[in-house]
Amino acid sequence: MEANMRAVALTAIAPVAWGANYFVTHEYLPADSPLYGAALRALPAGLVLLALCRRLPRGVWWGRAALLGLLNVSVFFVLVYAASQLLPTSVASTVMAAAPLTMMLVAWPLVAERPARAHLCGAVIGLVGVCLMLLTGAVATSVPGILGSVAALLVSSFGHILAKRWNAGTDVLASTAWQLTAGGLLLLPVAVAVEGPPPTLSPGALLAFAHVSLIATALAFVAWFTGLRRLPAGTVGLIGLLNPVTGVLLGTAVAGESLTGRQLCGLLLVLVGVFLGRPGRVGRPGGDGPRPVPAPVPAPAADSRERPPSSPQSLRQLPTAIRRSGHCIGWGRENQRHLRHQRHLRYW
Repeated sequence: MEANMRAVALTAIAPVAWGANYFVTHEYLPADSPLYGAALRALPAGLVLLALCRRLPRGVWWGRAALLGLLNVSVFFVLVYAASQLLPTSVASTVMAAAPLTMMLVAWPLVAERPARAHLCGAVIGLVGVCLMLLTGAVATSVPGILGSVAALLVSSFGHILAKRWNAGTDVLASTAWQLTAGGLLLLPVAVAVEGPPPTLSPGALLAFAHVSLIATALAFVAWFTGLRRLPAGTVGLIGLLNPVTGVLLGTAVAGESLTGRQLCGLLLVLVGVFLGRPGRVGRPGGDGPRPVPAPVPAPAADSRERPPSSPQSLRQLPTAIRRSGHCIGWGRENQRHLRHQRHLRYW
């Protein structure tokens, strides 16, 4: 239980960092360079983690790293960057709160994790909270921004569950470094071809990119994939609901965005959804989640007097006094006749 709570606390670093990332991207990064913004976020983070782990992919991991980098980094980062520029911070981070339900549905066929009732209830309650926060805000929303957030949600859910399936037995730091590096390398030539020369960055933008790359990407992704390895996908997805909570609170407190009463009710429902998906509830006896499988009771040691072997080879292994006595329980006339026949053959 204590180990699960530590895993939950570690995993929570990721959605909190991602919720803050919406505000940083919206306020300090150039709005007309989503490809460069995604590349400058991914590639430095991947190179830093690669320098720390000092391991290159081997065998099938070359292809896996490229595919996961495309899904979890290249496509996802571009969509999130564009959505952050087109939507208010609170709305952009709130759309991603539908990730728990999406991750549960994707994890069912890919990693054979059937969602527990508590997970499903938490996801539905959190989704209702998302709708309250999204549909009743005072700020008008952008349809392209909403579509970009939904696309990022679908791509990241599939990519994260695929990473959960493939990361078994692989170092989390190394696999995260490979994904980020591959995704950044895939983005860089596309950014040069589409957006031309890289944008000129002010000192504030450079500091913002440092935060986005090191905190909201390198640290957050290592924490997130560690949680996916140690916890069920449903629990990790519900922890991801802290993403909109952080985004809404930052947008309200720092950016001056309005927060209505109905949005506040939606925020409370999101927190209830996170509470329902905690590991202590899902895994305890009598709860809604899977019950722990009891350890198999070891079979009692075989006793030659109670369970005598019946094959000729095993009979020869018994002590001579026991074999000649013929008083073991379960020994029939056939076994005694076989022993007499064996002694007769040895005599001749």
